Amino acid sequence: MKNGLKLAIPLLIILLLLLVFQSLFFIGYVPTASMEPTLKKGCFIVATRKYTELKRGDVIVFRHDGSLMVKRIAATQGDTVWIGGNQFTVPQNSFYVLGDNEKNSFDSRFWEEPFVLERDILAKVYL
Repeated sequence: MKNGLKLAIPLLIILLLLLVFQSLFFIGYVPTASMEPTLKKGCFIVATRKYTELKRGDVIVFRHDGSLMVKRIAATQGDTVWIGGNQFTVPQNSFYVLGDNEKNSFDSRFWEEPFVLERDILAKVYL
């Protein structure tokens, strides 16, 4: 019985830590230079899945076209943005995002649908 208990306690601790990280935190890897100099290519990030509000300037992790991306919010719902010489208003529950490395970032400026929906946001990065 003692040997089983010695094994069960570490397994329970590992399971508890996994559950906490799955529900509260996001650990990721930055594969491109699109967020340099803020986030260097190849660095790891820890973000929180629980946040109160998102605002201009926040760095977020989100899903876009089947990939996970990290970008900075440049405009929030109701803001006006210029894309390709045309003026758009950011829709409700949406964000316009840009990489900090403007010359090396595939972001809202280039997407067919330039806005990130709030439901596609996974976490907020705290720098």
